Amino acid sequence: MNKLRVGIIGTGNISHCHMAGYRRLSDRVEIAAACDLDRDKLERFCKQYGIPAQYTDFREMMEKERLDCVSVCTWNAAHKDATIAALRGGAHVLCEKPMAMNAQEAEEMLRASNETGKLLQIGFVRRFGNDADALKQFIEAGTFGSIYYAKATYLRRNGCPGGWFGDKARSGGGPLIDLGVHVIDLVRYLAGLPKPVSAFGTTYQNLGPNRASGGAEGWTVETAGTDPYTVEDFTTALIRFDNGLTLSVEASFNLNIKRDVGNIELFGTKAGCRLDPELELYTQLAGQFVDISPANSTALSFNGLFEREILGFIDAVLGAAPCRAPAEDGVELMRIIDAVYQSAATGKAVEIAR
Repeated sequence: MNKLRVGIIGTGNISHCHMAGYRRLSDRVEIAAACDLDRDKLERFCKQYGIPAQYTDFREMMEKERLDCVSVCTWNAAHKDATIAALRGGAHVLCEKPMAMNAQEAEEMLRASNETGKLLQIGFVRRFGNDADALKQFIEAGTFGSIYYAKATYLRRNGCPGGWFGDKARSGGGPLIDLGVHVIDLVRYLAGLPKPVSAFGTTYQNLGPNRASGGAEGWTVETAGTDPYTVEDFTTALIRFDNGLTLSVEASFNLNIKRDVGNIELFGTKAGCRLDPELELYTQLAGQFVDISPANSTALSFNGLFEREILGFIDAVLGAAPCRAPAEDGVELMRIIDAVYQSAATGKAVEIAR
């Protein structure tokens, strides 16, 4: 079998996670080209991974290269144009989350995927986590009964990654669109993909970036101090779905808390649970309230996480498995994000039109 030729658009931090996955599949794929606006960063990236072709314009890359697959790893404002160019250039696309700056852009991307017949997968990497797999097993076994309420929390005390993440013109927003998307999508995925019907949200921009000693741990802040900070520090929202589920969301880059927090909680008619980071279930047996912890570790492991996502993408491209994070789900997520930001701006609940 001929290897799939892969291109990378955007060579920042997240692109290295994609590369780890593609390199694991070297028997099936080859990285043929990479593109970035920053030529120096591009050259370092291509040298590190032995990528033969370099471009600073993704349209030129798609015109000159025969690519089967493309990973879009740019800042959010470039997702739409890069994805559509790749799709129309004949490639299947894995676009990082969030899918776009807003639902209108996301819908354009979905249309391009449908018109070209090319797969568009969104980078909802938490769907590929071992913790999601474990929790989904309990849900599908009927352990929870009907899930009617959920809480999703992703809070950082001092965690804006810096650079374009704080520039609304390139990011589309702050912790809601960057961090909240992970936990909102994870809850929706676990709950069976209900459709959102309304949202009420509030945002705050009170603290600013880099309040004490640096940004988010593990991130390289390449342009700290030179980029504007025009996004919210904190978002809280209530989201209602068509199956009766209500989701409470909290997300922050900067918040006066003791430590960073990332967890989800589900509440059903038969049982509830908390994933923080290990899974613990709460139910009743033989007339007693009981707390249940699986014997094996259920905490999210980042070891191999992106590799599983890339494997899922390639399997879907080859028809070996269904796509676990299709573009349609990315559109629904952007409708939620739009509604929360609109609600925060108006002070009113926002209905999400179908």
